[in-house]
Amino acid sequence: MFGRLCTNRYPGGYTNADAAYHNHVNHVLIVDDEAEIRDSLESILAEEGYLVTTAATAGEALTLLRDAIYDAVLLDIWLPDRDGLDALSEIRQMDSAHLPEVIIISGHGTIEAAVRATKLGAYDFLEKPLSLDRTLIVLKNAINAR
Repeated sequence: MFGRLCTNRYPGGYTNADAAYHNHVNHVLIVDDEAEIRDSLESILAEEGYLVTTAATAGEALTLLRDAIYDAVLLDIWLPDRDGLDALSEIRQMDSAHLPEVIIISGHGTIEAAVRATKLGAYDFLEKPLSLDRTLIVLKNAINAR
């Protein structure tokens, strides 16, 4: 019902729970209403060794964030149930011990939206179409900044 957990792509044959228990695996939540973007990012990040969960709405994402610890969130700005920046604001009000770094992604980005995202605590703002190299670098840097 909520985001789909990628269980068969972790190197070494571990399940996600086993991998997270035995080694620290960086857990990333992808929030985007476009299934093609979610699936592409999930596949790429899983190949890079990340534990990946996906959500199609802000409501799903907020529920997942309350139930598990994530190192980073890739959050679309335009979601069907609410604005991604409003969701970012709510994420920043969660338990500070477990706050993930949030990277805003948008196909309709403006300077004003990027400035607002930064003021709300976003680590970075990426424009669609996403550059694979830039996305991976920003994600790695965001996780290291935690």
